[in-house]
Amino acid sequence: MELRAKALTSCEVVEQGETISLGFEDAAGNPAALSLSVSQAGALVMTLPGLLEMALRTRYGDQALRYTYPLASWTIEQSTDATQRIMTLATLDGFSVRFAIPKDEQNVLGEALLAQYPAAAAVLPN
Repeated sequence: MELRAKALTSCEVVEQGETISLGFEDAAGNPAALSLSVSQAGALVMTLPGLLEMALRTRYGDQALRYTYPLASWTIEQSTDATQRIMTLATLDGFSVRFAIPKDEQNVLGEALLAQYPAAAAVLPN
């Protein structure tokens, strides 16, 4: 059975944190919900960015396109694991993602951010 969402109506945590519920209105205007376990929701979160990028590239026929988010803030904090730090990247609208960065990668990342790159190619609107 295929459901087509017309609008996302609610997103919530239910069952004492065991489940994520995504409420939506179907194409006919009827309320519906998709319930996912935390591990299923995590798998979906890991899958969606790649699907968004694939859809964008297919739609415009340009394999160089990237689906990006405007960075508004970032933080770095020490993890409970002394060999890693946690980097949080966030947008103005509240979307954020966290990465655990192993000690060896921290220096590599810092050096990459400091590196001088040649001027980028002209940006083409799409």
